Amino acid sequence: MNKLIVGVGVALLVAFGIGWGVGVSGKSGIRRALETAELRDSLLEGRGAVLDARIDIYSVNFGDASRHLEAARTAVRAAAVRLTDLDRPDDAKRLDMALAKIDDAQRMAGKLNQDANALAGDAARTINEVLGGTAKR
Repeated sequence: MNKLIVGVGVALLVAFGIGWGVGVSGKSGIRRALETAELRDSLLEGRGAVLDARIDIYSVNFGDASRHLEAARTAVRAAAVRLTDLDRPDDAKRLDMALAKIDDAQRMAGKLNQDANALAGDAARTINEVLGGTAKR
């Protein structure tokens, strides 16, 4: 009788261990998918804000353009942090370049300079390239 109880106990421990192992392995895939979705959300938000800023610059609404560029900066910084967490330093560096262009565009918009539109366009293209690379992963 004791052998039966010990056998059942060992079987339960083995089943628990296997179940835990399977559960943990599935969570890492789900966690990675969630991180990728959050990254895409930040990239889309940043790109959208930059494009909104371009419309504002074209419409000679530099105040709104500056606010949109600030929102873009926040979203793109969040995306750069996520890229670093996902071990994608090359894409994070590309976003750093986009952030520099966003900064320059905001400074030019503050000076009421229409050339800010071209810089914002360059930033949007860079963000879009990183976004395209994220879709392929």
